[in-house]
Amino acid sequence: MNISRVARVPQVPGKRPRVGHIQFLNCLPIYWGLARTGGLLDLELTRDTPDRLSVLLVDGTLDIGPIACAEYLKHAGDLVLLPDIAVGSDGAVTSCLIVSQVPLGELDGRRVALGSTSRSSVRLARLLLEEREGVRPEYFSCPPDLPVMMRDADAAVVIGDVALRAHLHQARELGLRVHDLGAMWKEWTGLPFVFAAWAVRRDYLERNPRIVREVHRSFLESRDLSMAEVDKVCEQAARWEAFDEETLRRYYTEALDFSFGERQLEGVREFARRIAADSGSDPEPVISILQP
Repeated sequence: MNISRVARVPQVPGKRPRVGHIQFLNCLPIYWGLARTGGLLDLELTRDTPDRLSVLLVDGTLDIGPIACAEYLKHAGDLVLLPDIAVGSDGAVTSCLIVSQVPLGELDGRRVALGSTSRSSVRLARLLLEEREGVRPEYFSCPPDLPVMMRDADAAVVIGDVALRAHLHQARELGLRVHDLGAMWKEWTGLPFVFAAWAVRRDYLERNPRIVREVHRSFLESRDLSMAEVDKVCEQAARWEAFDEETLRRYYTEALDFSFGERQLEGVREFARRIAADSGSDPEPVISILQP
């Protein structure tokens, strides 16, 4: 990639677009390349958890950013999705899990701890437990610390870096069963699952269409550069994270799906249909996607 030719976002001084950044490793390839292309200088980034960033985008504190699929469906009228960029999986994702002391079919009436950082993963876990497994657990929310969660629970829903640690060794050390949410959804529906999509506020897009398209282009270029140089990304990340280079390389190239096309859109629509009855969202939402 010739990074010297990357388009820059035209800006009024002090008026950079306010953009969300999920502070988990699963989003690293979407943002890593921004420093290389120069796009990072054109954004006012806010780092936070998926839940918090969804709230900030919905309330207008952010202009553009990731949003949990479940939250997008509640606010689809105010948001426009950016095409070909998401964090999802087409099967096992390894970083969105239910870990349990007993088989899932035995969780009826038992306590399940919900990690408090991602509404899409929590909603998907509840859907799978209640509709696929046919159980009605007693849910409670708590900070995403697996040993602490399991003190008062028979199972827990964990995501992100906490789930990666659980997948690699922690669940085994605690004697827990591991159930991958991405794999369960794919087995159930045959579709990929989108855990987070990138969206722009409709009012911001109407005022700044050119800026939005340049930000979108910057994200795509960053992701593509990161995946082209994935070994370098993993080498740098492994210096500071509790995961080795090979683990990260498999995570980025085999587990995660950073695209958002027709099959991912079909997965979003199927999720909307399945949660509509008890979520108050439209079973057939009008999904707006940024046009070229």
